[in-house]
Parts: sequence; C-alpha cells; structure tokens
Amino acid sequence: MGYHSILEKQIRKLLPENYQVEAVMQELLNTISSSYQAFDRDKRLADHAFEISEREYQKVNADLQAQNDIRKASILKLKEAIRSLDPTRSFSFDEKDEDLISIISFLEEQIARSKQMEADLILAKETAEKASLAKSEFLSIMSHEIRTPLNAIIGTNNLLHYQDPLPSQKELLNVMKISSENLLSLINDVLDYGKLEEGKIILAERDINLKQFVKNLRAAHRLRAEERGNNLRLMFDEDIPDFIIGDDIRLGQVLNNLISNAIKFTKKGTITIEVLLNRIAEECVYVDFAIIDTGIGIPPEKQELIFDRFTQANNNITREYGGSGLGLTIIRLLLKLQNSDIYLESEADKGSKFYFTLCFKKSETVAQEESKTMHADAPDLKGLQILLVEDVEFNIMVAEKMLQNWNAKVEIAGNGQIAVEKAKATQFDIILMDLQMPVMDGYTATKAIREFDTETPVIALTASITIDIQGRATEFGMNDCITKPFNPRDLFSIIAKYTSKDK
Repeated sequence: MGYHSILEKQIRKLLPENYQVEAVMQELLNTISSSYQAFDRDKRLADHAFEISEREYQKVNADLQAQNDIRKASILKLKEAIRSLDPTRSFSFDEKDEDLISIISFLEEQIARSKQMEADLILAKETAEKASLAKSEFLSIMSHEIRTPLNAIIGTNNLLHYQDPLPSQKELLNVMKISSENLLSLINDVLDYGKLEEGKIILAERDINLKQFVKNLRAAHRLRAEERGNNLRLMFDEDIPDFIIGDDIRLGQVLNNLISNAIKFTKKGTITIEVLLNRIAEECVYVDFAIIDTGIGIPPEKQELIFDRFTQANNNITREYGGSGLGLTIIRLLLKLQNSDIYLESEADKGSKFYFTLCFKKSETVAQEESKTMHADAPDLKGLQILLVEDVEFNIMVAEKMLQNWNAKVEIAGNGQIAVEKAKATQFDIILMDLQMPVMDGYTATKAIREFDTETPVIALTASITIDIQGRATEFGMNDCITKPFNPRDLFSIIAKYTSKDK
C-alpha cells in the first residue's frame, strides 16, 4: 500500500533508506498517510458543498432581484394609474418614492372620497327622481286644468256645428275649432315629449285595418287641406294585407303630425300620403310610409336641425305658422321605439318628403265582407241608456247634448258616490266615468261598482294625462279610457265598441 503523495515526498527527503525496518515506524507512517487522505476527502466534500451553496445563493439573489424589479415596476404602474384618474391634479407621493404605505394611504383617501361621491350621487339621483315625479304630477295637474275648459270650448264648437249655423257663423266656428285644436296639439306635444324622455311609453299591439286607417286620416285632414287650396291624395298599395298588428294610436300620432305639417307649409299645392308594401318576412310585414308635399321646402343646412326639440327651420316659421317645435322630435322618438327612424328629402321652395319604414306583426284576422263603419253625418245610439259621471257643469252640458243628439238616454251623476247609487238602482248599457271628482273619485266609484256589477262597460273620461293612467284605470276595473277634449267620432266609436251598437 502506498502512502499519500505528500508523505512520500517527505519520506524521501527526510528519512534514511532503511526507515521501514521497524514495525512501529511503518504503523506511524500508515497513520499519517491515512490522515492526509482523510483531509483530502473532507476538503473535496467541503469544496463541493460550498459550490452548491454558491449556486443556490446566486439563484436566490437573482430571484430577489427579479422580485424587486417587479415590485418597482408595479409601484410605477400604480402611480401612473393613479395619475391617469385625474391628470390635472398634483399628487403627494414623490416620483422616486417606492414606499407602498404612502400609496396605500393615498388610495384610502381616494376610496373615502369615492364613497362620499357615491353617496352624493345617490342623493342627487333621489332628488332628480323626486323632481321628475313632481314634473309629471305638475304636467298632469296642468293638463287637467287646461283640458277642462278646452273640452268645453271644443265640445261647444262641435255642438254648434250640429245646429246648421249660418255661413258667416261657420267661418267663425272654424276659426275657433282650428285655434282650439292647435292649443290641444301644443299640450299633447309637451306631455308626450315628457313621457318619451322618461321612457314611459309602452307600445300597444292591436289589429289595424291599415287601408281604412289611412283613409280615415285623409278624411280628417281633407277640410283643412282644402281651406289652404291643397289637393290631399292617397296612394295605397293593395298588396298590403287587410289586417296587421301594431300600435294604431302611435302610428296615427306620427302620420297626423306629418300630414298637419305638410298642410301647414303648403298652399295651393299637392300633398300625397303614400303607403307601399316593402316586403313580407316570416313574421313581419314591412310597410313604407311617405308624406310628400309641394310646399316651402327645407334648405339642406337646416334639415337635421328641425329634428331638435323646440327648433324650427328659421325663427319666422314659429311666428308665421305656429307650432311647438316638438312634433318632429316626438316623431323620431316614437319611431326609434319601434326600431325605425324618420328620413327627409327636401329642397327649398320645391317641397319635402318625409318617409319611414315600420315592421308590423302578421295578423290572423280575416277581412269581413263589409265592415260596419260609423256614419259621421248621422251617428245613432238610439236605445242605449248611458250613465254620465261628471262634476264640471260645462263638461256635463257638452257630453249630454252630444249623446242626446245621437238619440241616447243620458242620466247624470255629479260624483262617484251618486254614480254607485244610480248603478245599483238602474242597469245601464255603459258608464262614462270622470276620474277626478269631489266626494268620491272615478277609481273608487268603479271599484265599488265592480263589487256588484262586473258586466257593464266603464269608460274613463279624463282630462289628466299621466304615464300610468291606462294601467291604473284597468286595475280598478275600467274597460277603456278616452281623453278630454275628445273627438265626437272617437267617443261614438268607443261607445259602439263596448255596447255592440250597430255603427
């Protein structure tokens, strides 16, 4: 067995040649060699352990450096994000400040401020809702207060027309009729705009005989058109189905407004109501509507402006032609409710064309041989016994005389309580119920009547226009609603509808 290399060198240098003679010396040298070898082994193990520790240290150090870089980048991004919230504001933390505590303190301030802002917004929202409710209530009250005398004016005018006035009187009555209808139109525009702004209009779905519908519109506007020397024409596509499903009231509002405008801005010209089939889809019938006139027209630079609320093409139009400047705004809002829009082609002094397309649901109603229609010249309600519940003397006079002219028997109740008593004592064919009355209002009276009579139709007569009046009237047991001042034709139609009276 050889000795450790270092010991070998020392033996050759320091010991004589015969050093191995004695056994004791050999044992000593073996022990020393083993010590050297053990030292080398321990050194190699120590060097290996140190090398591993160094690598682990470098790895840990690199991880710490990466984490520190991520922390610095995160703080920088956080500062940038905070500054982006309000670029105009100077912030308290320093550009080189990496202390998260100062940033967290700043964020705590912002959270507290945001909570306060949220509380302020909730308060502002509640205040706005109260203001909106107050506005609606104010409009309802003002509507009732304005419509009540207006009902008497329009109703009296209609009654005078039934009495064959002299030609000179007819002219004055027509002036009064047009003026009162213009006033009513202004009131309706303001109220409808308020409801549309609040998003409180719900579209109805009813069967519409579109051909008869537009014929009636033309008939209603013909006199006014002729007064201005205009020819009012109707072009109707016979390929359109006899019945479609839609909201006839809102369609009428849109077309009435456009036809009225065409008549207003055209003199000694031609106005065409054009109704054409666009296409029939799987579930819908698409119909194109257009109102074309040869009137004053609208310059290109004013064409979009006229759809803004309270705006006319120029200031002289309001003074010369009147109007609220809300009509086209309301038309656009109503059409957007039905996923459509209003379009315009016009040239100054050459006329205008307003057009739009509506989608109507298909109807399963089949056209009858010849629908029974009301004869406007001689409406007849002979044999009907009607209870008129109304507290305003002028309204009573107008409605009673109108119904009596149609040969109906009319009984009057001055408030809801009297109406309940009379309904218990007599079986009426129909009850016309005002809503706002002293002693007992129309809602309470109808609810009381429904406790012993669920069959007799009750029609609400009201001068108030609130966003939920139709639903509330139905909730209390009323069958339908008609707004004062009412058109005699509308009143007759609704009575005939609920009494099965031949029209």
